[in-house]
Amino acid sequence: MKLLILMVKKISLLMHLLGGFFLVAMMLITLLDVVTRGLFGLTEGRLDITVTGGIELVKYSLLFSILFILPYSVNRSQVVVDLFTNHLSERKKAFLEAIYFVGFALLGIAMSYGFYHLVGEAAMSYETTQDLLIPMTYFYAIASFATFMLAISAIVSTFELITHKKSVL
Repeated sequence: MKLLILMVKKISLLMHLLGGFFLVAMMLITLLDVVTRGLFGLTEGRLDITVTGGIELVKYSLLFSILFILPYSVNRSQVVVDLFTNHLSERKKAFLEAIYFVGFALLGIAMSYGFYHLVGEAAMSYETTQDLLIPMTYFYAIASFATFMLAISAIVSTFELITHKKSVL
């Protein structure tokens, strides 16, 4: 069980780093798109080096950055308002946190299930992105995996909370 938990945590950490890469890529694509559109406007259309599919690249970079960062961050980013919880015992606080994790697990399972079915639908209809014509099956499959990892990470966090065992990662 420890090996499985460690593997989930390492995959989540790798996904977290990839999410950071997608976040930086999204900012650079946006910057490049703004600069090239500005040059297009300044030259009154004579210099057209605008980024084809820039909006799509930003849109999917945002999707992947959020979905890849969530599994690692699910148990690290709780904002607890002491005003509401300071009178609760540690056991009750842990119970509330476990409910939170179970909610994230259910959300991850539902989203993963939805994206999994979209993979099949996109494959049958040959759905592609509008500008770059990339098959949507790739995006849906990656999103399905990322949301599945969110569910697994939330389940692992719940297990660790219930058993009072935290791993190093």
